[in-house]
Amino acid sequence: MTILVTGGSKSGKSSFAESLLDGFSGEKIYIATMKPYGEEAFSAIERHRKMRKDKNFRTAEKYTDIGEVKIPLGSAVILECLGNLLANEMFKDGGEVRECADMVEKIVGDIEKLSTKCSKLVIVSPCVFSDFRKYTVDTAVYVKNLAEINRRIAEISGCVYECVYGIPVFIGGKNENNF
Repeated sequence: MTILVTGGSKSGKSSFAESLLDGFSGEKIYIATMKPYGEEAFSAIERHRKMRKDKNFRTAEKYTDIGEVKIPLGSAVILECLGNLLANEMFKDGGEVRECADMVEKIVGDIEKLSTKCSKLVIVSPCVFSDFRKYTVDTAVYVKNLAEINRRIAEISGCVYECVYGIPVFIGGKNENNF
């Protein structure tokens, strides 16, 4: 089963995502997509490592092409996070932003491929759609692509949650007890 966890910055998405796999006795893999650029990124990575230190996760750092990650059948996976993954894919060649439906299809396809390899997949994604600002062209493309990916992943997920002020709110799909 696939679960999508969204929310704003520092909303408790990661903690909640990890808690969904607390009772899982098989292999647990944490796919980290954040490229460590700058002090803030290094701090966030260190904070997340400390959070899962005693939770028996194996970390796989994969910034693009997540469908290629080697996952043992029957394992549980956290993919953290779609926002970083999309940015990495959009700026993959280090040049101009890439906007195309093919990129959305690639990321969604990679997630679908990943979901066939594991028994449980928890996907963490930021919610950046409610500030109603005028964006630069590149940022507008990013927000549009992330919205489309989130929508597509929500459609194939068994459960969707939004974390609000540290509180996970069930949005739709199967009840969390069925996960």
